[in-house]
Amino acid sequence: MKERSRHGIRAFEADTTASSRRRIWAELLIVLGLSLGASAVYAVVSIAYRLTLPTPLSGQTATINRSLSDREVFDLIYQVLGIVFDLVPVALVVLLLWSSTRPRLGRLGIDPRHPMRDSISGAGLALAIGVPGLFVYLGGKALGLTTTVVPTALDQHWWTVPVLVLAAVKAGVVEEVIAIGYLFARLRDLGWGSWAIVFTSATLRATYHVYQGFGAFIGNFAMGLLFGWLYQRTGRLLPFVIAHVLLDAAIFIGYPWAAATFPDLFGLPS
Repeated sequence: MKERSRHGIRAFEADTTASSRRRIWAELLIVLGLSLGASAVYAVVSIAYRLTLPTPLSGQTATINRSLSDREVFDLIYQVLGIVFDLVPVALVVLLLWSSTRPRLGRLGIDPRHPMRDSISGAGLALAIGVPGLFVYLGGKALGLTTTVVPTALDQHWWTVPVLVLAAVKAGVVEEVIAIGYLFARLRDLGWGSWAIVFTSATLRATYHVYQGFGAFIGNFAMGLLFGWLYQRTGRLLPFVIAHVLLDAAIFIGYPWAAATFPDLFGLPS
């Protein structure tokens, strides 16, 4: 009787574990389907479309921030709405991994108790990857592997710079919270090893950037490996969010000047 009871307990625990794993997989697919996973699928379709065009990749453009209306007030409304709704999956992730004890978002690697240290680390990381990233982009262009990336094609309005800053904040928060914080937490729950998680996260990051060309895929894969490796060591997410926001803000806001000053490198193809 006791043996049968122990067998029943083990069977119940096995069923519970299997059910828990299925639930985590379902949750992962839903979160990614609402965010970066959907972006990755669209990016793969986009690069397939680009490769079937008669114009080579180096002669094509990929625009990140574009006007959404020819009427200024509606363009602003659409821009803000797009940013707000893109952040909804982050809110979902926060809800899913919220802890009843401090730090509330520790499973996401978010601990706000050391803002100065995180800010300095993030700024240093932005500097460390900014220049190599530029050379990867230029190398991809030279080899015909990368499109001409236009960070912004927004018309100049009083709200253009603030919206670009918000777009940079959105990109940094969505990508780092989901591609690192959330993905690492859930894949650990599934029993994945450290390097398997790092490579999966880096591959996801590279894939949703592949619409810009294969140079962007390679550069973002390398960035994903670095971010994932560092996150495994530190367990702190905010430096990566800060680094990402600083990089995107500098690129978005500085692009018009760079395109005018160095048209052969950053301008639109003729």
